[in-house]
Amino acid sequence: MNRRTFLIPSRAEPRLEWQMATSWSKDLDLVMNAINFFQQRVAAITDGKFVIKMLEDSQKVPPFAVLDAVGNNTVSIGHTSMYYYVNRVPAFAFAATVPFGLTAYQQLSWYYQGGGLELLEPLFAAVKVVGIPCGSPGVQMGGWFREELNRSSDFRGLKMRIPGLGGQVLSRLGAKVVLLSADQIYGALERGEVDAAEWQNPYDDEKLGLHRVAKFYYYPGWWEPGLSNYMIVNRQAWQNLSRTYQEILRATAAEAGMKMLADYNSNNAAALDRLVAGGTQIRAFSTEFLQSAYQGTIAVLEEQAQRDREFRRIYGPWRKFRAQIYQWNRVNELSFEKFTFNDSRL
Repeated sequence: MNRRTFLIPSRAEPRLEWQMATSWSKDLDLVMNAINFFQQRVAAITDGKFVIKMLEDSQKVPPFAVLDAVGNNTVSIGHTSMYYYVNRVPAFAFAATVPFGLTAYQQLSWYYQGGGLELLEPLFAAVKVVGIPCGSPGVQMGGWFREELNRSSDFRGLKMRIPGLGGQVLSRLGAKVVLLSADQIYGALERGEVDAAEWQNPYDDEKLGLHRVAKFYYYPGWWEPGLSNYMIVNRQAWQNLSRTYQEILRATAAEAGMKMLADYNSNNAAALDRLVAGGTQIRAFSTEFLQSAYQGTIAVLEEQAQRDREFRRIYGPWRKFRAQIYQWNRVNELSFEKFTFNDSRL
């Protein structure tokens, strides 16, 4: 088969122009670069027939309203993270990230080989969108804190910006959880409206200036071991597309997602070095705290499974897949990393 001929849609394909909304600040250049790549790639493959444009600032959809905007066809397509909507659809956590769950690579394996996409499809259908995985920042850091932490009891009364199931776990430990968009975090920390906040990783956190308003930077980001972002498409708009255009969107989203993960992996090391050189104090969460968080995570997952039928439907197969892939990674990948990452001669 001639690959060039396969990629170019037939002359019968219609001209389309869609508008897109995202949950991201323009300061977050790596995620925005991936989205721009997606837009440009779709246009290039379709010879300019399918154009996706970002909303103008004056029309901007609030960061946590992208799902609604796409579902009600205010815009045809959006890029977001599904954990912003877990209070409405708890099982969307499996389309984003689960504390002590899957890494970015494991999550992709679950989506495409473990039945994950099929399990998640009814959730997206119920809110009138089609969900396509599109990018991950990889394993995240554990957030910025104005004061040093030593034990799980230090979280009692702590006001922290954190979304998703991770926020529910910290609530069990006594924290007061706040949901803020990226462009609100700096000001909230600076004014003392929150005591701590997490966003993603050294590169993005440096871009947001969080090192200027909080001194202590903790790891690991146990609540987001492999966050997935999603390209979501209005379901009726999707059904109106030809099969060719649908496949172009799926393939291009996957390509943009690989670019995003690669960009974060290649930029985080230098950003972390700059942060440390500038006075940021890197701290590891204590084993006692991680054990408390792990037990809290199990409790939250079990409670959600009891309360919500859709969460329960996905949780069982997801947990089985996690056990299987953990066993494989423990035998091979982890043993390699434990030796190699600690060898400073390389």
